[in-house]
Amino acid sequence: SPTIIELIYTPTNSVKVSSVTRCKPGANCPSSHSGISRQLSPLSVTEDSSAPILELQNRGSSGVCGHRVERQNRSADDGTQTHSENSSQENRIKARCLSCTSMALKAIWGLLIILSVSSSWVGTTQIVKITYKNFYCPFFMTWFSTNWNIMFFPVYYSGHLATAQEKQSPMKKFRECSRIFGEDGLTLKLFLKRTAPFSILWTLTNYLYLLALKKLTATDVSALFCCNKAFVFLLSWIVLKDRFMGVRIVAAIMAITGIVMMAYADNFHADSIIGVAFAVGSASTSALYKVLFKMFLGSANFGEAAHFVSTLGFFNLIFISFTPVILYFTKVEHWSSFAALPWGCLCGMAGLWLAFNILVNVGVVLTYPILISIGTVLSVPGNAAVDLLKQEVIFNVVRLAATIIICIGFLLMLLPEEWDEITLRFINSLKEKKSEEHVDDVTDPSVHLRGRSRANGTVSIPLA
Repeated sequence: SPTIIELIYTPTNSVKVSSVTRCKPGANCPSSHSGISRQLSPLSVTEDSSAPILELQNRGSSGVCGHRVERQNRSADDGTQTHSENSSQENRIKARCLSCTSMALKAIWGLLIILSVSSSWVGTTQIVKITYKNFYCPFFMTWFSTNWNIMFFPVYYSGHLATAQEKQSPMKKFRECSRIFGEDGLTLKLFLKRTAPFSILWTLTNYLYLLALKKLTATDVSALFCCNKAFVFLLSWIVLKDRFMGVRIVAAIMAITGIVMMAYADNFHADSIIGVAFAVGSASTSALYKVLFKMFLGSANFGEAAHFVSTLGFFNLIFISFTPVILYFTKVEHWSSFAALPWGCLCGMAGLWLAFNILVNVGVVLTYPILISIGTVLSVPGNAAVDLLKQEVIFNVVRLAATIIICIGFLLMLLPEEWDEITLRFINSLKEKKSEEHVDDVTDPSVHLRGRSRANGTVSIPLA
């Protein structure tokens, strides 16, 4: 049986040597791999695994049998695949850990922000009540506290210097944040056009809030002020054409019901009705401020919000300072001397008010915006606890029910727009999970009951 040696040159310059044994007709062809030699050039793992394959050929009556041997380095491929799977699994674990850490940090920051927001708002309200015992000048107090808004942007820039890797100069940062007014930044025309209406609404909101605190308790005023969320929805639905949501209409109705019940709590006493009107007016102007801000200025980041609030403080200092002067000389809001002013209470009120505004904007950056609203509504039980300790309020059934109804309406306003779809998906996932657990509970006993004991000489066969 003569043997024919064939040399085949592959594109990779490796040499494939195959032997073809020519047999006589009817003779047995050798099945061993002897006589087959192959020389390969040094290749990488990928090239070696894709080496040519030797085929087995029958040449008919001539009795030629070709035998081809496949040689692939499968161990290298398996090792590479296992390594890639391990690395991808490690990356997924790291991503989950980072996600869990981020959520935990947000939750911690959210808890701190909630406590800080509610504490600052409760502190502001209670300091105003204390100041009224010796000093009652609500507009001067409003003007004085609004001037402190000028410090908002310096506080923001200090945080930028402390945390940012690439630090910017104050003027460059100021110009960057002034883009909230437009591409050209802050001009005199825009300063008067955009700042004036918002400054008036800001002053009116705070002034009406302080007037309401003279007529009502801190608990009632803070509860009535929570109605601003319902007014924001109604104005956004009418003016901005936002999506209609039935649950928010229910929340608005609950807020209005709470307002009426709050006025009824004191049998529609004159001071009670006036105080409720002041508080509702403050909530309404606050809602109008938010809707107009969204309409004309859109959304703003932390730096732009700090710039805008500081601009309001400058406008208040320049253009509204004549109002307390007029009230002073007309004896509407008069005090004996500047030394007699309760500067401690005034500075404490203004500082806490500024802290509240800063925390509201910082909280949106550090945590979830919904937690800021929860911190605001928690000021109601906070003020109630302080009022009970000071024995300044007596909760009857109507007042307590009105407060609870307003707070529930406020919380309903916090539901997202897709709350119904999210709820249905959650319920369906729970049903699927229960059905899977039920199937597992039914399947597992059948596996054990169908098994046979080896003591009887049989083998247990699970029927799954």
